[in-house]
Amino acid sequence: MPRILIADDEPRLVHIVSMYLSMEGFDVAGAGDGLEALRLLEREDFDLVLLDIMMPGISGYEVLEQMKVDLGLRDLPVIMISAVDEIESVVRCIQLGAEDYLPKPFNPVLLKARVNASLEKKRLRDLEMSYLQEIQREKQRADDLLNVILPETIVAELKTTNAVKPRRYDQVAVLFCDIVGFTAYCEKNDPEVVLANLQQLVLDFEDVVVAHRMQKIKTIGDSFMATAGLLVPLENPVLSAVRCGLAMRDTVRKLQTGWQVRVGVHVGTLVAGVVGRQQYLFDVYGDTVNTAARIESHGVDDAVNVSGEAWKFISHLCRGQSLGFMQVKGKGELEIIRVDGLIPADALAP
Repeated sequence: MPRILIADDEPRLVHIVSMYLSMEGFDVAGAGDGLEALRLLEREDFDLVLLDIMMPGISGYEVLEQMKVDLGLRDLPVIMISAVDEIESVVRCIQLGAEDYLPKPFNPVLLKARVNASLEKKRLRDLEMSYLQEIQREKQRADDLLNVILPETIVAELKTTNAVKPRRYDQVAVLFCDIVGFTAYCEKNDPEVVLANLQQLVLDFEDVVVAHRMQKIKTIGDSFMATAGLLVPLENPVLSAVRCGLAMRDTVRKLQTGWQVRVGVHVGTLVAGVVGRQQYLFDVYGDTVNTAARIESHGVDDAVNVSGEAWKFISHLCRGQSLGFMQVKGKGELEIIRVDGLIPADALAP
């Protein structure tokens, strides 16, 4: 039932109009002056206000002004009540935002028509606002989903241009982390257990990657792939990737799964971009990526393994042991070095 507030300093008029509108099915409240009207508007919800222009104390015009600067009341429709000689004031009120006006004495047919018209406009405005809010919620959900799938900078470019320009990036460290013996583990455990543990591990890895200012690229089965220095500039991407890899290894050791991981890191130039039309995927491509995967697969378990090229960037900051030169598919012989840890800052040469 729509609620209507009648503000007029003539009690008889308020009584008559209230009776008439009540018979029409409206819930009506009355106010004898502008101050009382404002107090009622602060405490209660209304769908329409019938507001007399000339009232003692605070005039209807002043009440309307205060309503229009109040974010909670500015959209509430107001019909001004005026005498015949107050037409100039009515015009001012309409310009300020009043919905309509009613001249005194009231014509019941005109009163009903203008009240119903104002309430219908409010209903349509409320409906429009509801639709707009729903559209905004859906847009926010879509944006949230995009930000889960794609990096923030890529989402911004996609929304601005409706496309993502592929780019070449130099000196990017690529990290692959693989669970050792995962296939055998899957065969020995229930699917619910496998997926629950894998989910927890991936969530932990995502936190580790963020902590080291790196970018998760994707998971491929039980393999986790990330980059350093791709979208966020880093002073030493290889060092960030190695620290991340060591933290991943330590994270796995804390789980009650018996898992170990094998991490591989390589550095170089790659191409990055978004592929596909459905289920967008931001990915990286090139020899650097392939080599990082090979380093991981040829490295030792429960350790971070880096290429000889990557080792050049961290040899003065880390302890390591060469695993020798290994025949790597598509690359020939590559030296792989196991990182044993970071050199303490106080032990570094000045």
